[in-house]
Amino acid sequence: MLQHNKIIIAISGATGIEYAFKMLTVLKSYHIETHLIVSKPAEMTREYETSYRSQDIKSLATYVYSNADIGAPLASGSYRTDGMLIIPASTKILAEVANGMGDSLITRAADVVLKERRKLILCLRETPFNLIHIENMKKATLAGAIIMPPVPAFYNHPQTLDDIISDFVYRTLDVFGLKLPEMKQWQG
Repeated sequence: MLQHNKIIIAISGATGIEYAFKMLTVLKSYHIETHLIVSKPAEMTREYETSYRSQDIKSLATYVYSNADIGAPLASGSYRTDGMLIIPASTKILAEVANGMGDSLITRAADVVLKERRKLILCLRETPFNLIHIENMKKATLAGAIIMPPVPAFYNHPQTLDDIISDFVYRTLDVFGLKLPEMKQWQG
Protein backbone atom coordinates (compact mmCIF):
# COMPACT_ATOMS: atom_id res chain seq x y z
CA MET A 1 0.00 0.00 0.00
CA LEU A 2 1.08 3.59 -0.43
CA GLN A 3 3.19 5.12 2.31
CA HIS A 4 2.51 8.83 1.82
CA ASN A 5 -0.61 8.81 -0.39
CA LYS A 6 1.04 11.32 -2.74
CA ILE A 7 1.47 10.49 -6.41
CA ILE A 8 3.00 12.63 -9.12
CA ILE A 9 1.08 12.42 -12.38
CA ALA A 10 2.76 13.77 -15.50
CA ILE A 11 1.09 14.08 -18.87
CA SER A 12 3.35 14.30 -21.91
CA GLY A 13 2.42 15.04 -25.50
CA ALA A 14 1.89 11.45 -26.59
CA THR A 15 -1.55 10.39 -27.71
CA GLY A 16 -3.74 9.00 -24.95
CA ILE A 17 -4.88 11.88 -22.73
CA GLU A 18 -7.95 9.77 -21.87
CA TYR A 19 -5.68 7.48 -19.83
CA ALA A 20 -4.48 10.43 -17.73
CA PHE A 21 -8.00 11.77 -17.30
CA LYS A 22 -9.23 8.39 -16.05
CA MET A 23 -6.17 7.98 -13.79
CA LEU A 24 -6.80 11.34 -12.14
CA THR A 25 -10.53 10.59 -11.80
CA VAL A 26 -9.85 7.27 -10.06
CA LEU A 27 -7.21 8.70 -7.73
CA LYS A 28 -9.49 11.60 -6.79
CA SER A 29 -12.32 9.18 -6.00
CA TYR A 30 -10.00 7.42 -3.52
CA HIS A 31 -8.78 10.72 -2.02
CA ILE A 32 -5.20 10.12 -3.12
CA GLU A 33 -3.19 13.35 -3.22
CA THR A 34 -2.05 14.02 -6.78
CA HIS A 35 0.61 16.41 -8.03
CA LEU A 36 -0.03 17.11 -11.71
CA ILE A 37 2.40 18.34 -14.34
CA VAL A 38 1.18 18.86 -17.91
CA SER A 39 3.62 19.56 -20.73
CA LYS A 40 2.89 22.07 -23.51
CA PRO A 41 2.73 19.26 -26.10
CA ALA A 42 0.19 17.51 -23.84
CA GLU A 43 -2.00 20.61 -23.97
CA MET A 44 -1.82 20.51 -27.77
CA THR A 45 -2.71 16.81 -27.81
CA ARG A 46 -5.59 17.41 -25.38
CA GLU A 47 -7.07 20.00 -27.73
CA TYR A 48 -6.71 17.68 -30.71
CA GLU A 49 -7.96 14.46 -29.06
CA THR A 50 -10.66 15.53 -26.62
CA SER A 51 -13.33 18.07 -25.79
CA TYR A 52 -11.81 18.56 -22.32
CA ARG A 53 -10.67 22.01 -21.34
CA SER A 54 -7.29 22.29 -19.64
CA GLN A 55 -9.12 23.16 -16.42
CA ASP A 56 -11.23 19.97 -16.66
CA ILE A 57 -8.08 17.90 -16.25
CA LYS A 58 -6.33 20.17 -13.77
CA SER A 59 -9.39 20.32 -11.51
CA LEU A 60 -9.02 16.58 -10.87
CA ALA A 61 -5.59 17.07 -9.28
CA THR A 62 -4.85 18.14 -5.74
CA TYR A 63 -1.92 20.32 -6.87
CA VAL A 64 -0.91 21.53 -10.33
CA TYR A 65 2.55 22.70 -11.37
CA SER A 66 3.97 24.37 -14.44
CA ASN A 67 6.36 22.11 -16.31
CA ALA A 68 8.76 25.06 -16.41
CA ASP A 69 8.86 25.30 -12.58
CA ILE A 70 11.96 23.24 -11.84
CA GLY A 71 12.06 24.85 -8.40
CA ALA A 72 8.77 23.22 -7.39
CA PRO A 73 8.78 20.92 -4.32
CA LEU A 74 8.64 17.86 -6.63
CA ALA A 75 12.15 18.72 -7.85
CA SER A 76 13.60 17.84 -4.44
CA GLY A 77 14.20 14.42 -2.96
CA SER A 78 13.29 15.75 0.47
CA TYR A 79 9.70 16.19 -0.72
CA ARG A 80 8.33 12.72 -0.09
CA THR A 81 5.96 11.11 -2.56
CA ASP A 82 5.12 7.51 -3.33
CA GLY A 83 6.42 7.94 -6.86
CA MET A 84 5.37 9.05 -10.30
CA LEU A 85 3.29 7.97 -13.26
CA ILE A 86 3.94 9.48 -16.68
CA ILE A 87 0.73 8.76 -18.54
CA PRO A 88 0.91 8.89 -21.47
CA ALA A 89 4.68 8.99 -21.93
CA SER A 90 6.17 10.11 -25.22
CA THR A 91 9.44 8.73 -26.57
CA LYS A 92 10.88 12.23 -26.05
CA ILE A 93 10.12 12.07 -22.31
CA LEU A 94 11.47 8.51 -22.24
CA ALA A 95 14.73 9.69 -23.82
CA GLU A 96 15.08 12.56 -21.34
CA VAL A 97 14.38 10.31 -18.34
CA ALA A 98 16.68 7.53 -19.59
CA ASN A 99 19.52 9.99 -20.09
CA GLY A 100 19.12 11.93 -16.85
CA MET A 101 18.05 15.19 -18.47
CA GLY A 102 16.19 17.39 -16.01
CA ASP A 103 15.33 20.44 -18.12
CA SER A 104 11.63 20.40 -17.20
CA LEU A 105 9.73 19.64 -14.01
CA ILE A 106 8.51 16.36 -15.50
CA THR A 107 12.01 15.09 -16.19
CA ARG A 108 13.49 16.58 -13.01
CA ALA A 109 10.76 14.99 -10.87
CA ALA A 110 11.31 11.65 -12.67
CA ASP A 111 15.04 11.90 -11.98
CA VAL A 112 14.35 12.62 -8.29
CA VAL A 113 11.96 9.66 -8.07
CA LEU A 114 14.62 7.37 -9.53
CA LYS A 115 17.45 8.65 -7.35
CA GLU A 116 15.29 8.27 -4.24
CA ARG A 117 14.39 4.70 -5.32
CA ARG A 118 10.69 5.45 -5.54
CA LYS A 119 8.41 3.94 -8.15
CA LEU A 120 8.36 5.47 -11.65
CA ILE A 121 6.02 4.07 -14.30
CA LEU A 122 6.22 5.31 -17.88
CA CYS A 123 3.08 4.48 -19.86
CA LEU A 124 4.87 4.68 -23.19
CA ARG A 125 2.35 5.45 -25.88
CA GLU A 126 4.25 5.71 -29.17
CA THR A 127 4.91 2.88 -31.64
CA PRO A 128 6.57 1.39 -33.55
CA PHE A 129 9.82 1.47 -31.61
CA ASN A 130 13.20 1.96 -33.19
CA LEU A 131 16.45 0.79 -31.61
CA ILE A 132 16.98 4.17 -29.90
CA HIS A 133 13.60 3.81 -28.14
CA ILE A 134 14.42 0.24 -27.12
CA GLU A 135 17.83 1.29 -25.78
CA ASN A 136 16.19 4.14 -23.85
CA MET A 137 13.64 1.70 -22.40
CA LYS A 138 16.53 -0.51 -21.32
CA LYS A 139 18.39 2.42 -19.72
CA ALA A 140 15.28 3.64 -17.90
CA THR A 141 14.52 0.11 -16.69
CA LEU A 142 18.07 -0.37 -15.43
CA ALA A 143 17.72 2.93 -13.56
CA GLY A 144 14.62 1.59 -11.82
CA ALA A 145 11.72 2.73 -14.02
CA ILE A 146 8.91 0.46 -15.14
CA ILE A 147 7.92 0.67 -18.81
CA MET A 148 4.20 -0.08 -19.08
CA PRO A 149 2.66 0.67 -22.49
CA PRO A 150 -1.15 0.86 -22.47
CA VAL A 151 -1.74 -2.52 -24.05
CA PRO A 152 -5.38 -3.57 -23.86
CA ALA A 153 -6.41 -6.81 -22.20
CA PHE A 154 -9.39 -8.68 -23.62
CA TYR A 155 -9.82 -11.54 -21.12
CA ASN A 156 -12.25 -9.32 -19.17
CA HIS A 157 -14.45 -8.97 -22.27
CA PRO A 158 -14.46 -5.17 -22.50
CA GLN A 159 -17.59 -3.71 -24.07
CA THR A 160 -16.50 -0.09 -24.44
CA LEU A 161 -13.42 2.02 -24.90
CA ASP A 162 -13.87 3.17 -21.29
CA ASP A 163 -13.68 -0.50 -20.18
CA ILE A 164 -10.30 -0.83 -21.91
CA ILE A 165 -8.96 2.46 -20.51
CA SER A 166 -10.23 1.67 -17.00
CA ASP A 167 -8.68 -1.79 -17.02
CA PHE A 168 -5.30 -0.34 -17.95
CA VAL A 169 -5.55 2.36 -15.28
CA TYR A 170 -6.37 -0.18 -12.57
CA ARG A 171 -3.59 -2.53 -13.74
CA THR A 172 -1.14 0.39 -13.64
CA LEU A 173 -2.18 1.34 -10.12
CA ASP A 174 -1.81 -2.31 -9.11
CA VAL A 175 1.79 -2.33 -10.41
CA PHE A 176 2.33 0.98 -8.61
CA GLY A 177 1.30 -0.72 -5.37
CA LEU A 178 -2.22 0.60 -4.96
CA LYS A 179 -4.67 -2.27 -4.58
CA LEU A 180 -8.20 -1.25 -5.55
CA PRO A 181 -11.31 -3.45 -5.62
CA GLU A 182 -12.02 -2.60 -9.28
CA MET A 183 -8.84 -4.37 -10.39
CA LYS A 184 -9.85 -7.45 -12.35
CA GLN A 185 -7.41 -10.33 -11.99
CA TRP A 186 -6.93 -13.04 -14.58
CA GLN A 187 -8.85 -16.11 -13.39
CA GLY A 188 -7.81 -18.51 -16.15
